[in-house]
Amino acid sequence: MPPDPGKLSAAGEAAHFRALESLYQAAPINRLFESKLEILESGFARIRFEVDSRVHHAAGAAHGTSYFKMLDDAAFYAANSLVTDRFLLTTAFNLLFTRPIVAGPVVAEGRWVSGRRRVYVADARLIDASGEEAARGTGTFMRSRIPLASLPGYQPAS
Repeated sequence: MPPDPGKLSAAGEAAHFRALESLYQAAPINRLFESKLEILESGFARIRFEVDSRVHHAAGAAHGTSYFKMLDDAAFYAANSLVTDRFLLTTAFNLLFTRPIVAGPVVAEGRWVSGRRRVYVADARLIDASGEEAARGTGTFMRSRIPLASLPGYQPAS
């Protein structure tokens, strides 16, 4: 069971999740990687995106940068859904490729694993259009000194 993110009310928790989704959309990198983040519950994040030839390596499948970016983001937002005051930073990420992705819709799912104060651990996996796992990863995330409220895009509802 994930820790209670700052002991928020259900409405406060939902506002935090929507603000994190807004922060994700505002990140300049996401102009290069069209995707949509959904945080449905504390400790869980889902990112939907499409793979096409724009992200292929020379052999015609998605380059590893796409795998890493989506796995890191899904795990990161699963962890940061538990933290209402500070931005987390990725301190380590381990990635396992299990199958190539050539085209189609892909889902990255991130889940908080452990950590309740300064360091958080979260897992993520990529599911391809056929429902098969294409990659998985585990990240370690640390609380930074950066207040979430200071970041462009983080807009909690009043």
